[in-house]
Amino acid sequence: MMTIQKLLTKSALVCIIGATSSLAFAADKIDADDFVDEVSAKGIAEVESAKLALEKSKSPDVQAFAQKMITDHTSANMQLAGIAARKNLEVSDEAELTTKAKKFILEQRDGQSFDEAYANNQVEAHEDTIELFEQAAVSNDAEIAAFAKQTLPKLKQHLQMAKALAAKHDNDHSAMSGMNSSAKSIDSRSTN
Repeated sequence: MMTIQKLLTKSALVCIIGATSSLAFAADKIDADDFVDEVSAKGIAEVESAKLALEKSKSPDVQAFAQKMITDHTSANMQLAGIAARKNLEVSDEAELTTKAKKFILEQRDGQSFDEAYANNQVEAHEDTIELFEQAAVSNDAEIAAFAKQTLPKLKQHLQMAKALAAKHDNDHSAMSGMNSSAKSIDSRSTN
C-alpha cells in the first residue's frame, strides 16, 4: 500500500507536469494581432517575389509556381484582410525587412541562379509560414483558428511544390556546373 507521503509526491509531480505542459501548449499559440501582422507581411512578400519570378525566370515550372503563389496568396491575403477588418486589427501594408532583403538579393540574380535562389527561398518562406499557421490553428480566437486550419493544407502543398522545384533547379545548376567544368577541361586540353 502506498504511503501518504508517496501519494502526495506523485500528486505534486502530476500537477507540475500538467502545469508545465499547459505553459508549453500556450507558448505554441500566437496572438491574433501578431498573427495578422506577420502573416499579412509575409503574404505581401510572397506575391511580390512571385511577380519578380514571373519577370526574371525563363523556366516554365518556376513561372507556373510563381503564378500559383500569386493566385493563392492574393486570395488568402484578401480573406485575412476581411477577418482583420471585422476584428479591427491592422494588416501590414508592406513586406517585412528581412523579406525585403531577400527580394533585393533575388533582384540581383538572373537565369538559373535566380531560379535556384527563388525556389530555395520559397522552401524557407513556406516552412516559416506553416509554423505561424500551426500556432494560429490552436488560437483562442475561433475565426483566426478556422482561417489557419483552412489555409494550412494549401501551404503544405506549396511547401512540397517548392521543395520539388528547389531540388530540380539545384540539380539543373549542378548539371550546368559540371558541364561548364567539362567544357573548361576540354578547352584547356585543346589549347595545350
